Amino acid sequence: MIKIKVEDLRHKYPDGTQALNGVNIDVVEGEFLAILGANGSGKTTLLKHFNGLLKPAFGSVVLDNKKLNEFKPRDIFRKVGMVFQDPNDQLIAPTVEEDVAFGPTNLNLSYDEIMSRVNNALELVKMKEFAKKAIHALSYGQSKRICIAGILAMEPEILILDEPTSGLDPDGVKTIMKILNDLNKKKGITIILATNTVDLVPVLMDRVAIMDKGIIVQEGSPEKVFTDSRKLEGLKLELPQIAQLMEALRDKEKFPINSLPLTIGQARQELSHLINTEDNALLSPEYNVRSE
Repeated sequence: MIKIKVEDLRHKYPDGTQALNGVNIDVVEGEFLAILGANGSGKTTLLKHFNGLLKPAFGSVVLDNKKLNEFKPRDIFRKVGMVFQDPNDQLIAPTVEEDVAFGPTNLNLSYDEIMSRVNNALELVKMKEFAKKAIHALSYGQSKRICIAGILAMEPEILILDEPTSGLDPDGVKTIMKILNDLNKKKGITIILATNTVDLVPVLMDRVAIMDKGIIVQEGSPEKVFTDSRKLEGLKLELPQIAQLMEALRDKEKFPINSLPLTIGQARQELSHLINTEDNALLSPEYNVRSE
């Protein structure tokens, strides 16, 4: 089922910047969609149209077969939640518990229902023990998780995130992505994530859309999108690191690699296949390749 349908979407900012130039994309229920693109490609502008923060100047955004401009803002926010790149743009209350409760409180829910949602949301982002902590005392990574919790407390069907791992150390990235993967795979929440961290994409995302100059120039599975490193370079993007290594082995060391693995598991399978092929050049001593 298509949750969001975007047709010929265009947007120009007051300073004359044409941020979107005719975007067309469908978002399918339950998928984990990555939107890639260099800075200025239009990613954030597109995300803001998904939940009505920006209105289409031309074209349309349809949510559950109904144009977004036909919804009341409150009804949109119940269905589609957005987490901004900078936590300072989102966190507003003195304490964690108060901040996560802000959205449900504005839905005029009972106190018991509000607290139930707050506790559930904090549990999902592994921050329940921080409920009484002051917002200003949180680390950057913890602040990011509280931003996600604040949106989850609204119980949205779709979660949109703008560069959720930017500024995080490797452990912080791993924590955030594990949370998002669980929300998608275990809770069935549709997730749309804008990122430049391409190494995350083949591991977690179902589909990739690449933006350039306000349009989507390539779309498909990670295996389909990450096949042409030269095209990606032209879009100011890189292959995942594993694929870069395997590409170097293929092009510089002449390893007979037919397709570029995108994950460690895929690379292990590819190399194992080559090693076990008796007439393969990889078996010659000059490569010094050994199986594990």
